[in-house]
Amino acid sequence: MRKKNGKILGTVVFILLISWILYLTFFTARKFNKGDIKMIEITGNNLLNESDYLMFTKLNDLSFNRDIPLSVIKDRFEKHPYISRADVEAEGDTADRIILSEKKMKAVILNGNEAYFITEDFQILPIFPYTKEADLLVISNAQDTSQIIPLSYLKNSDIIDAFKIIDAAKKTNMNIFKRITEINLNRGGDITMNFSGINTKFIFGRGEEARKMIYLEIMWDGVVDGNDLIRDSDYIDLRFANEVYIKTAETAGLIE
Repeated sequence: MRKKNGKILGTVVFILLISWILYLTFFTARKFNKGDIKMIEITGNNLLNESDYLMFTKLNDLSFNRDIPLSVIKDRFEKHPYISRADVEAEGDTADRIILSEKKMKAVILNGNEAYFITEDFQILPIFPYTKEADLLVISNAQDTSQIIPLSYLKNSDIIDAFKIIDAAKKTNMNIFKRITEINLNRGGDITMNFSGINTKFIFGRGEEARKMIYLEIMWDGVVDGNDLIRDSDYIDLRFANEVYIKTAETAGLIE
């Protein structure tokens, strides 16, 4: 009898042990695979507010999103055009943190009256309502505006020239870079530039970006302080080696 009772007890203990293991397995899987969202904290967002990203991902109403797998939450955020990567972290059972890595916007590019972002990887992105543009300069009058299509990539010689000017300005003098408001590509012609607070336009041309930026830096104090010669000119021409020309619109040979 004792032997029989021992077998029964062993079987019961075995069943309880298996049940406990199964319970732990299920509970752990649910804990790490389900969002169980009660609150969402978003970090790394600069282009849009937290509420705009939550609206896009349909996570703005948490009462309907308590059991969404973390992988699905990650995928939803990474489908947003501005997001290159989203890392989702669970903190216990009460909160999820989404750490966003937004794409790096290089400039705003114009296509007629339409404005788009262009990223450092040459991708064209729409500018949504309430987007913070972060004082980006404008690239205008590209050669083939038919190529400016949202979510496509635009990497041609025209845009590459504009990017080279941006990079040269950053490396030469950040004060110069921050004052650039427009890089006008003139549909394949000589590139001109506008600066905030400065009426004089600059004919930059094509190529030799580093040399031209150094020349511009040398005369920058006079430009900013309103040197009489510069203030009365229409254009400053940087196209020529070892020389800078200060011209009126007529002598510059440019048509507005």
